[in-house]
Parts: sequence; C-alpha cells; structure tokens
Amino acid sequence: MHLSEITHPNQLHGLSIRQLQQIARQIRDKHLQTVAATGGHLGPGLGVVELTLGLYQTLDLDRDKVIWDVGHQAYPHKLLTGRYSDFHTLRQKDGIAGYLKRCESKFDHFGAGHASTSISAALGMALARDMKGEKFKAVAVIGDGALTGGMALEAINHAGHLPKTNLLVVLNDNEMSISPNVGAIPRYLNKMRLSPPVQFIKDNFEEQFKHIPFVGESLSPELGRLKEGMKRLAVPKVGAVFEELGFTYMGPVDGHNLEELIATFNQAHQIPGPVLVHVATVKGKGYEIAEQDQVGYHAQSPFNLATGKAIPSSKPKPPAYAKVFSHTLVKLAEQNPKIIGITAAMATGTGLDKLQAKLPHQYIDVGIAEQHAVTLAAGLAAEGMRPVAAIYSTFLQRAYDQIIHDVCIQNLPVFFCLDRAGIVGADGPTHQGMYDIAYLRCIPNMVLMAPKDEAELQRMVVTGINHTTGPIAMRFPRGNGYGVPLMEEGWEPLEIGKGEILRQGDDVLIIGYGTMVYPSMQAAEILSEHGIEATVINARFVKPLDTELILPLAKKIGRVVTLEEGCVMGGFGSAVAEALLDADIVVPVKRIGVPDILVDHAEPDQSKAELGLTSPQIAERVLQAFFQKQVSAVV
Repeated sequence: MHLSEITHPNQLHGLSIRQLQQIARQIRDKHLQTVAATGGHLGPGLGVVELTLGLYQTLDLDRDKVIWDVGHQAYPHKLLTGRYSDFHTLRQKDGIAGYLKRCESKFDHFGAGHASTSISAALGMALARDMKGEKFKAVAVIGDGALTGGMALEAINHAGHLPKTNLLVVLNDNEMSISPNVGAIPRYLNKMRLSPPVQFIKDNFEEQFKHIPFVGESLSPELGRLKEGMKRLAVPKVGAVFEELGFTYMGPVDGHNLEELIATFNQAHQIPGPVLVHVATVKGKGYEIAEQDQVGYHAQSPFNLATGKAIPSSKPKPPAYAKVFSHTLVKLAEQNPKIIGITAAMATGTGLDKLQAKLPHQYIDVGIAEQHAVTLAAGLAAEGMRPVAAIYSTFLQRAYDQIIHDVCIQNLPVFFCLDRAGIVGADGPTHQGMYDIAYLRCIPNMVLMAPKDEAELQRMVVTGINHTTGPIAMRFPRGNGYGVPLMEEGWEPLEIGKGEILRQGDDVLIIGYGTMVYPSMQAAEILSEHGIEATVINARFVKPLDTELILPLAKKIGRVVTLEEGCVMGGFGSAVAEALLDADIVVPVKRIGVPDILVDHAEPDQSKAELGLTSPQIAERVLQAFFQKQVSAVV
C-alpha cells in the first residue's frame, strides 16, 4: 500500500510492521519534500511518524478521538487522514493549515496553535462521553516541552482524581520544545529516558514467581501487592510522581520501534482510568541535518533538501525587526546589568538567543509558561531590576490576568516586547497578533507604543528600558524592516505619549500606528494625485494618546482616518474616536484595520489585500468615505 492510497487512518489496521515501516518512509519523504518547497514545521512531525502509525494502528478513528497538542507535530496525522493530495498546499492561502482545524477534517477533533491544551480538551471529551453513555477512546498527545505549561499540569491533576474516567495521555518526549527544554520537569523526564523500563517487572515478575517450587501458586493475593511494591521501587522519580497523581505510568517506550509502540498502546487501552505512556522520540528523525540541528530545523522557510540550506532571496533584505530588537537590547544590557531578558521557550524567535550567548546571566528561559514569565518579571521589577519580557503577541494573551493583577495593579516597571504583532502569515488564526492593542490599552498604568520602522524600534527599546514609573509595552511585526539607516549606539528615548507629523495637508487627517505609518504616507501620495492633500501623523503611542497633537488637527481638518494592523474593535482607531468624543469634537472618523473576523493562513501581503490594507486600497477607501464626488479609481 502506498501512502497516497490512504484516505482513512483505519486502513492501517492489519498492516504488517514491514508495511508500516514503508508507510513511515513515505510520510517522511512527503513531509520533507513539501516543507522544503513551502516552508513550515519540520522537526516535530518527523519525530512522531512511528508514534502516529503505532497509535492509529490500535484505534478505531471512526469513533476514537486523538487530540494533538499544538498541532505542528501533526503533519503525519494530516497525511494519514485524507490530505495527501492537497498536502503540497501546506500553509498557503486556501490550502492545508499548519495546525489542526476542526473545519478542515473530521479527524481534527480539537484545533490548537498554542501549547499545553490537549489534556484538558481530551479530558473534557472523555467526561462528556461518560455523561452521554458513549464508548470511545480519548487520547491526548503532548510534548515534554508543553508539559511545562501550567495548564497541562492542572489537567493532569484533575484527571488523576478521576479513576473511573478512561483517558490516555501520550507523552512525546524529545527533550525539546522549539529550543532545548528548561526546568525541573524536563530534567526528571531525562532521568526516566536513561532508566530501565518498568515494563519488565510488570510483564515478567508474576511468571518468575510461578516457577518457585511450593511458593508460586500460594502467593496469589500477596503477589499483586508485592508486584506493586517492586514496581514502585523501580519506577523512576517522575514516573512515581505520575503514579502518585493517579495515572498508570508506562514507559519510557522507544518512539521509533513500531512493534514496541503497538504492543504498549494495546496494553494501555486495556487499563482502566487515566494512563500515561511515555514515548522517547528524536526530533527531526530520518533527516540527519534536522537531527543534528533540532533548534534550527524546528521550522524552516523553503530550503534545499540536499544541503538543508535556505533558498536565498533574489535580492538582499533589510534586517528583521526581531534581529534589530535583540541587537539593541544586547548593547543596552552590556551597559546595564539590571536588564534581564525573559522568554517563554521562544529564544530564537524573539532573538533573545543573542542575549543568552553574550550575557547568559542576564537571560531567563522559563519554558512554555507565559503566566509564570510575567509574574517572574513582576518579581524582578519589584526588586529594582529591569525585566524585558519578550513574548509573541498571540502568546501574551495567555498571561492576561498576570499582566493586570501582578504588573499593572502594582504599577511595576515591566517592559513587554510583543513580537509578531499584526498579521503573521502562514501560521493562521492561532498566531495572528491581532488583539494586543485592544487587550492592553484598557488596563490602567500601561503605556503602549509601536515603531513605524526599525530605526524607531531602536529608540523605543531605549524608551522602554528608561521608563521606570510603571509597565510599558512595545509591539512590532514579524518580518523585515524597511532598510532605513540604523545606529550602533547613542539612541535617544522618545517622549512618552508624543507623536510626530510626517506630512501636511488640509483635506484629511490620516493617523497611522506602527506598521501602518508607511502605508499611510503612500496612501497620502496617491490621494495627492487626485488633488487631495493629507496630513499624516505617526502616532507612536496609543496610550497615552497625543491628544495635544491630534485633537486640534482633527477639529481644523474635519475628516479623520485611523490605520492599524490589528483588530478595529477596541483598537487604535477606537482610542482616537473616544478621545474626540470626550473632547466634544464631532467629526467623521474612518477606522481602517482588521474587521471582526479571523484572519486565515496566507502570505501577509495576500491577507492585507484581502482586508483592504494595501496603500491603493486605503486611498480608495478614503476617497469613498469622504470624497465621493472625486474621481475614485485608484490603480
């Protein structure tokens, strides 16, 4: 059987180990060829090929439900569930998503792009199953990196107190999240990987006793208690912890041995109550380059499969915002030992790996634990340190209570640096940084800012470090800057709450925030060709808003347009409209941003065109809103 013939995972039933191994090779080939062409997550999926095949061999996927944590490890799952022929469209507009989506397949039982959710979701399904009197297996597959997330531990704590609720948790232990795992739990899991399996005792203990003359047959009642006692001695420390929490622990199992996996999963399905199967895998398995560089090949842009090297751009690109941020932060941290960079398992993505390499004592990785990261930063700030919490916009959502309760209420000077703010592209709705303007600006004591380009980002990093009277946040986008000149040092901080006028005009006031400042200028030039002159403001700050600059101009010009790369509801445009209303300035306001919809995966430029956020579209929308008598064709 060829992988292309599999449209339902139940077709794996009855296949021999040799046939499954052939399917495994085909999955890896298709996975590698596709990601090399389209880009995407590489290492996670390659590491779980045998795990997926072994698990699905033991389940009836017409009834049973598998919940994959995060979803970037589920590319083999997608290839086994009817998406082989479309897999070449991975992460492209209108194509296969990079994460699981309930609307994409009946086998995607729960969507997720953020870690540590699978056990909670699977337990909820198991409880619903029992309440309705249904019969199906509920399985959560979670990585050891995601196990550091508090939510996963909360779910384990709950499930362990439900001895009559059948639930299988498969712990995919590759010693990695994106970067190497940190903390006590991964360290103990590593001890377990190096310890002899406990299964020998479970499988052979009773058989050995039966052969003892005059003893074996007479020990039946005591034998079970003795076996459990011996097992307790042999279970490594974390295994014992899982057992104490109410789980039956099995493993570690070789995650690339199909025969062992199938036998273990079949046995696990027969055990009542919550069961945890600990599977040891190798991230990037089957592609030596990815095995050797598990951090670099967690995810890749399009690359040459033979060499592993990224396909070079046709022309040089300006530096990425994250690179400019990390370079500036390292320079400042060299001069100020109180600066502490904090990441939640995203060192390479945020650029804090540069700080780790240069100043390891001023760097902290807390693992996948955004809530802890924020309150840890609050504790550091309370003791006079200058914590810089570099967390993606979409991931900071997970620590919202900590931002309010532990930072803002106490008015502690934590500097939040929100990478990947705005439209992020191929990762889709779970990763779009749409909501940070709205969810942060409503919190008292918070200052919010966004740079128009990479040079202004440098100044905002200094501004954030120097702001010691309370919390401050800076959002910046994924991708490259504009190529504007950068400074190596001597950056001037910005005055809090002050914007700047970039262009003068009497017909319309355009106020851009962050990434929408340059499109504002371009739209103004297009409008000028139609005889409409715009004043353009770079707001810089959404909170506090520069009302001294904005309000008089809005009153004088009488037409206002706001531009932001984020949700319109409660966002930057709402802040401007509220300020005008509070000042009793009644003028028409056109808010341009992301409407109340989820932005799917696509190239950022494709998404912006679909949302009407390109410069010609902005000019057209301004013409339609305020100048309908003018010629409105914008090309």
